[in-house]
Formats: sequence, C-alpha cells, structure tokens
Amino acid sequence: MELSLSLKYIPILITALIVFAIGAAMVIINWILAPKRPYPEKAIAYECGLPPTGEPRHRFDVKFYAIAILFVVFDVEAVFLYPWAITFDQIGFFAYVEMVVFIALLLVAYFYAWIRGAFQWD
Repeated sequence: MELSLSLKYIPILITALIVFAIGAAMVIINWILAPKRPYPEKAIAYECGLPPTGEPRHRFDVKFYAIAILFVVFDVEAVFLYPWAITFDQIGFFAYVEMVVFIALLLVAYFYAWIRGAFQWD
C-alpha cells in the first residue's frame, strides 16, 4: 500500500521542526546565560584587531565587486560540475558534449576577463 503524498513529507517536517527548536533553544540559552557587561570598546567596529581608521561607510572600488562576481561565476561552475561528475557513467555521451560546451563557454569568459584586466588589482 502506497503512502499518500502528505505522509511522505512528515519526516522532513519533523526534522525541520527539530532543527528550528534546537536553533531557537541555542539563541534563548545564550541570551539568558551570556554575561551582559557593555563597555565602549564592544560598541566600536572590529577591524582585524587594529583601531578603526577612517569612516566606516566608504566606497569600495568597482574592481572589488568585479572580482567578487567572477568568483561567484566560477564557483557556480564547480557546483554544476560535481553532480555531473558523480552521475557521469549514467548520463551518456550527450551530457558529456553539453559539459564540454559549458566548460568551453566558461573558458571563453575567463580569458575575456583576463584580457580585459579584471584580475589585476591595481
């Protein structure tokens, strides 16, 4: 006898409730037990153990954002490659050709960014 669709998701719901309860319990216990001794040094911004310099709200160079976006793009590539590599023996030659095209497009984008100087930090 097959379980109904709603009964199949009960273990997931129970797990989600347990995770939520544990997270909430940790926050509440910390809020109750943590020492509350505020002083001015706790209120300042932390900057690698050094006293903060300059304004806390300064503009970042556009190259910082470009490097961050490039990192995300090539990190997503790794996310796509992992499941493909795990199921490589089951997906066939067509999926192999698709992955070669995907990697070729990413290489073209990588070399374009390299030629345009996106990886230079001057």
